[in-house]
Amino acid sequence: MSRYRLTPTRTQEAILREHCADARYVWNLAVEQQSWWHRGRKPAPGWVMQCRQLTEARSEFEWLRAGSTIIQQQALRDFAEAMKCFCAGTHRKPTWRKAGHNEGFRVAGVPHWDVRRLSRKVGEVKIPKVGWVRFRWSRAISGAKSYRITLDRAGRWHVAFAVWPAPTVAGPGTGEVVGIDRGVSVSLALSNGETRQAPAPSPRARRLHRRLSRAKRGSSRRGRAKVRLARVLARDSDRRKDWAEKASTDIARRFDVIRIEDLRVANMTRSVKGTVEKPGKNVRQKAGLNRSILRSGWGLFARRLEDKAPGRVEKISPAYTSQRCSACGHVDGRSRESQASFRCTACTFTANADVNAAINIAAGHAVTARGGSGTLSRPVNREPLASAA
Repeated sequence: MSRYRLTPTRTQEAILREHCADARYVWNLAVEQQSWWHRGRKPAPGWVMQCRQLTEARSEFEWLRAGSTIIQQQALRDFAEAMKCFCAGTHRKPTWRKAGHNEGFRVAGVPHWDVRRLSRKVGEVKIPKVGWVRFRWSRAISGAKSYRITLDRAGRWHVAFAVWPAPTVAGPGTGEVVGIDRGVSVSLALSNGETRQAPAPSPRARRLHRRLSRAKRGSSRRGRAKVRLARVLARDSDRRKDWAEKASTDIARRFDVIRIEDLRVANMTRSVKGTVEKPGKNVRQKAGLNRSILRSGWGLFARRLEDKAPGRVEKISPAYTSQRCSACGHVDGRSRESQASFRCTACTFTANADVNAAINIAAGHAVTARGGSGTLSRPVNREPLASAA
C-alpha cells in the first residue's frame, strides 16, 4: 500500500465523513447478522444476499439512499473477505467498528483515469459523490486497482493505493555481515561500532495526557484535548516511522547478511497487571519498560528490514549474547558492569556492552545457560557425568 496525505476542502470533508459513517454502519450490520449464527442454524447471509438486502434498505430509507452504493457494497464485500480469512485461520474474526476509531472506506475497480497528476507535488483522485480530491504526490503511482480513504485521530485524511510493492533494496555484493543489538538506552547497536537512536517522544505528550485526564468526559474541552494529544502522538509516530525507514534502508544497502536478535516484541511488551485474585508485581515499572521498548521501534525496524532485504536477514537467539565475551567466548553475568560497560572477568576485554552483544550476534553465537554453544548438540564446557568417570 502506498499512502498519501489527502487534502479535501470543507465541503468534501463533510461528504467523506458521511461515506465513513455509511461504510461503518453497513459493516456493523453484517457483524450483527453474523453474530446470530450458531451451530444448528442456517448459514448467515452471504455477500449476494446482503447486497439484495442493502438495495431494499436503500429504497426504504432516504438517508441511506443519499450515500454511495459503491462504497456501501464494498463494505459488504470487505466483510465477506474478512470472514473468509477468518475461516481459513489466517486472520481474527471481524468485530464492530467504532466512530472516531475506525473511520474509512474502500473503493475497488479504479480506472486509470480516476487518478491524475496536476503538478510535481499535487495529484487528484476521483471519489464517488465527492469528485476530484487533491493529495500530496510524494511518489509515483502505477497499476492502482483500488484505494482506501482513512481519517486518523489527529484529523488527517489519507488515501492508500493498492499497488505492487517497491523493489527490494539490493545489497553491496561484498558478503559483509553485520549484527544488530536492539536496546532501550541505545535503540540499535551495530557490530562495527555504530549506534543509532530512535527519536525521543515529544515532552508535550505528558502534559497533554494530564490535561485530558482532568477534563470531564463528554465535554467539549475533553474533545479538544483529545485532538491535541492525538496530533502530538501522530507526529511522534511519523518521526519514528521515518527513522525506521531510513535506518533499515541504509543497513540493507551496506550489508549482504544481516543478523538480528529473534525477539518476541509482542510478548515482551505484554502487561503484567494480572487479575484481582493474582495481581502482578512491579506493574508500573514493567509498564514504563513496555513504553520504552515501543518507542524504540524494535518491531517496526525488524519488519521493514525483512521487507527490504528478503532472504538476507537471519534471526539469532538472544540468549546470553550480552553476557558473552566477543574476544574469548567466556560467559559471565558479572562481565556486564553497567548498561553501557562490558569488562570480561576472564580476559579483561573491555568494550561497549551493546556493541559487544552485536558482535556476538554477527558471529551467530547463541549460548546456553552453562556457557556452551547453542549450535552444538551439547555444551562444550559441560562437566562429565559421574558414570563416565
